Amino acid sequence: MKLFVFGAGFSSRAFIDRVRDRFDWIGGTTRSPEKSADLDKAGVEPFLFDGTTPGDRIAEALKSATHVLVSIAPGETGDPVLRIHGDDIAAGRPDWTGYLSTVGVYGNHDGEWVDEDTPCKPVSRRSVQRVAAEQAWLEFARAHGLPVQIFRLSGIYGPGRNAFENFRKGTARRLIKPGQVFNRIHAADIAGALEAAMAQPSTRIFNVTDDEPAPPQDVVAFAAKLLGVAPPPEIPFETADLSPMARSFYGENKRVSNRRLKDELGYAFRYPDYRVALRELLKTL
Repeated sequence: MKLFVFGAGFSSRAFIDRVRDRFDWIGGTTRSPEKSADLDKAGVEPFLFDGTTPGDRIAEALKSATHVLVSIAPGETGDPVLRIHGDDIAAGRPDWTGYLSTVGVYGNHDGEWVDEDTPCKPVSRRSVQRVAAEQAWLEFARAHGLPVQIFRLSGIYGPGRNAFENFRKGTARRLIKPGQVFNRIHAADIAGALEAAMAQPSTRIFNVTDDEPAPPQDVVAFAAKLLGVAPPPEIPFETADLSPMARSFYGENKRVSNRRLKDELGYAFRYPDYRVALRELLKTL
């Protein structure tokens, strides 16, 4: 089997590490020659792809790819992988194609529960683009008779990207917006969910998210407790100095269900909540 990954970043590298023994060959794209060397060292054949023009040798690689993972964000002109290499993927007829999306497609639901059947009502421009990209991939699946699984990811964290890192960098803050909750997902569980889905190819949407939507300040306070330090002071959301993108995240309040992932794929989370994950991450500091 051969795996081709569009966008070999944080989440997809976790997946590659988990399944590398299943594949005879793995290739992945990056935007920069510098990162190409890192992929090569990791045993992943690097391909340059900037999302504007066909990448050198990518069409040839897709002819024999049995599995394709797409982890590149769409833009104003749609999904760059579909636009530029969609025909190449279709011609190779892979056994499985996975597309990494975001729970941002649901928009704001005032803290209520949502699942994969909840209508999307995206707020931000990037989430509107994600909904369009999801629809394009589902249409691709119908048009070519190929299985495409869409994975809506919540806030991603893991080794090197977590609350402890924010304390180390001096950027940890406890922002308080009453009633606000977020779901999260550890990179290891993204990898595990993708592996489980890959074994059952279908055209289906799955939320990949933990069991416990929680206020963001609770995560910061718990990390401080584990570190044995005082938590940062509470900052009211209204007066916080936030970038427009960061502020927009707080405009979307919902609780995301992972029931379909558990029921249909039988996936058991390694890190069902942030407390389990942070305790484990503490051991690596």
